[in-house]
Amino acid sequence: MTEKVTLTDAEWRAKLTPEQYAVLRQAGTERAFGGAYDENKAAGMYKCAGCGEPLFSSETKFNSGSGWPSYTAPVEGEAVEEIRDVSHGMVRTEVRCARCEGHLGHVFPDGPRDQGGLRYCINSAALDFEEKSAR
Repeated sequence: MTEKVTLTDAEWRAKLTPEQYAVLRQAGTERAFGGAYDENKAAGMYKCAGCGEPLFSSETKFNSGSGWPSYTAPVEGEAVEEIRDVSHGMVRTEVRCARCEGHLGHVFPDGPRDQGGLRYCINSAALDFEEKSAR
């Protein structure tokens, strides 16, 4: 992993769109089926919208029917941090970018069993997509 990114609140607000700020810095959630990447089927890399760190490959993306982009695993174990989340009267596991600590979404144990059984449910607003170039 590369060096941690730490910005002031004012710097984050200037860098991110209001929706990105609400998700990445305030642990918000975008509306289901409203994000840019839920239906994206192109090959490429999903990166943190806050710092550009590669997080999820299109090779691990699947249609969970949840309304948010879903992945079976991050690109590498150190790309994301998983933190116990007891907000909203539930116990869940929050997923954050390990480089900038931006909130990405949550991970659940209801993913495809033949691929590890996890579903990383990630907000499109927390991501940028770099399409794989055709060679």
